[in-house]
Amino acid sequence: MEIPPLSEVRRLTEKKRDAWWTVLLVDPVATPLVRWTAKYARWVTPNQITWAALFLGLGAAACFAQADWMWLIIGAVLYHVSFILDCMDGKLARLTGRGSEFGGWLDYVFDRIRVLACAVALMGGQYSRTGDVVYVWLALVVVFLDMLRYIDALQIFKVRHSMRKKIKARARAARRSMESQHPDAVGQDQRDELHFMEDLLRDNPSADIDNTHDELAQQVTTGKAEATADESESGTGEKVVVDLHQEFKSRFPWYGKFRSLLLRHRIRAHLISGIEFQMGVFIVGPLFGAVLPITIGSGVLLMVFELAIIYKLLLSTRDFERTLAKYPEPEPVEAPAEATVPAQAEAPAAEQNKGDDARL
Repeated sequence: MEIPPLSEVRRLTEKKRDAWWTVLLVDPVATPLVRWTAKYARWVTPNQITWAALFLGLGAAACFAQADWMWLIIGAVLYHVSFILDCMDGKLARLTGRGSEFGGWLDYVFDRIRVLACAVALMGGQYSRTGDVVYVWLALVVVFLDMLRYIDALQIFKVRHSMRKKIKARARAARRSMESQHPDAVGQDQRDELHFMEDLLRDNPSADIDNTHDELAQQVTTGKAEATADESESGTGEKVVVDLHQEFKSRFPWYGKFRSLLLRHRIRAHLISGIEFQMGVFIVGPLFGAVLPITIGSGVLLMVFELAIIYKLLLSTRDFERTLAKYPEPEPVEAPAEATVPAQAEAPAAEQNKGDDARL
């Protein structure tokens, strides 16, 4: 395949929103390397890069176990290179179309193995050097927080997906009910299109400067923002924008502009996530010889942002309930009453029981 220029490779492979560590310190190196690999080392596969990232991560763990400051620096460098490779496998898969479901699973599992090995090695080495049992507890805390972060992210994604799915289903049911009662009132070209604010902001980060629905709806109409709409919601009717973060924005009015500022640079508002936590523990701490305070500080910041995300989810569920209430549940259609058959009274008991069973 013909490899496009670097600017096009960036567009194809870099995420629209990513961690600030990845945007500032990884993508400037990983993206050109991905283009070079796709052009001059076509035998390299995404899964091979995933394996290489794991081996470098285990090499970093071996360095951390030595506990000496120079070994900590080497381990930190190896960990960062490992993370660059970890970002390259997905980019190469998107660029060349050689991604696979198994590759995604392999990438996730190897990430967890790398964190576990490095946490045990780093804190174990510091415990051997100092004899301070606090490092043993820190190893458990690092593994627990890494697990908590990714489990929480998965569950939050499931909840948000479920809310969106239920809103779409209720909207379709309400529309079908209205069309069945008034078949001539709503034509095919007048059906409303349902869009979610999050989809619009993902493709057009500057759209939420004023936090208005009308601007977003207009951008969908004119094609300035590409939204992921439900396939069945087609037509040229009114563009309905559903925002499940209205209550959060009303309580924190400054958040919209802050988020827009970050998204213009592809940086997501979740500033301390699992990535930044890992980098603090396995890169910043070892580089500055301050494993204990930086690990504790990174853990505290991670928990603060996780609690903020959970609080935002709580407010979103309230917006979800209010949105769902706008679409009344369609009334069940009553079955027509059965005609009374005079001869039924003389029918055999077995036949009468069969009819009762059918109604039950």
